[in-house]
Amino acid sequence: MKNSYKYSFLILGIILVFCFFMNISLGSVSIPFKDVFNSLIGASTANETWQHIIQGYRLPKAFTAILVGSGLGISGLLMQTLFRNPLAGPFVLGITSGASLGVALIIMGASIFGGALAGLLISKWSLVIAASLGSFLVLLAVLIVSMRVRDTMAILIIGLMFGSITAAVVSVLSYFSSAEQLQQYIFWGFGSLGNLAWNELLVFFIIYSIGILISMTSIKSLNTLLLGENYAKSLGLDLKKSRLLIILATSLLAGTITAFAGPIAFIGLAIPHITRQVFNTSNHKILLPAVFLFGAIIMLICDSIAQLPTSDYTLPINAITSLIGAPVVIWLLVRKRKMIF
Repeated sequence: MKNSYKYSFLILGIILVFCFFMNISLGSVSIPFKDVFNSLIGASTANETWQHIIQGYRLPKAFTAILVGSGLGISGLLMQTLFRNPLAGPFVLGITSGASLGVALIIMGASIFGGALAGLLISKWSLVIAASLGSFLVLLAVLIVSMRVRDTMAILIIGLMFGSITAAVVSVLSYFSSAEQLQQYIFWGFGSLGNLAWNELLVFFIIYSIGILISMTSIKSLNTLLLGENYAKSLGLDLKKSRLLIILATSLLAGTITAFAGPIAFIGLAIPHITRQVFNTSNHKILLPAVFLFGAIIMLICDSIAQLPTSDYTLPINAITSLIGAPVVIWLLVRKRKMIF
């Protein structure tokens, strides 16, 4: 690895640590960095209430932001490389649409299918399980298709079609739902990083780690795919196996994130582009860890802004990721005058 990259990773690591402390420090109650550090190492803080705020709410939320930002960034990178399409994101396979359909069936399907589903709303895990099942069913369908179809672009189109079908079913459910059910579904669609307890975060982290490990084992395949599918085959790449692993990694990351945090916009599409512009490389051995760091940093910054420091209000995280991120990508592309891919 070049020294310039090493320095870049060092700087990004320092920024990540700073953003992590900033995210925990800021909120409706501002907590000094010193007390945040003391709380993290188990020492006493100046205010006992701060200890409960940090350990019970802000620390798991900061970890969730890191997992969500890095996971979406990496899954977006995988999809853009697999389909060789700069507009591809982690949700092009219809994974999020499947999760949204699962949640819609729980929230809005209760009035259609009877009171049995309404009881599930009491459980905090019900939406997570419903979203996971929806994502898994779409994943299963995409994997079956990927084994039968030779053309990678056909998988992209089929994924988009799955998304359209699930969106249509959600629209039908919305039409027959009450205002209260619609509001609950819309609030879920805003995305949230602050709803996870430590036990839920542990489950999230385990599945996330599996997705990251599969992504790391696919680095050589991803670099080979940049040369084109025909050339990759001539180099001895098992295209079906590589495609299967990349789709599986993306589905695990994007599906789990959607299940636990809701659909988060922009991050998966834009972070790979920002990283390519800054690092000026297409080597996934560099891009993968860089996307991890950039995704985590930007998600922590967006969450810090969404908290509206010193205010009791919290803005939807989806709105902030798009409002902050989209202008940054536009500025980078205009400044560089070309897209690295």
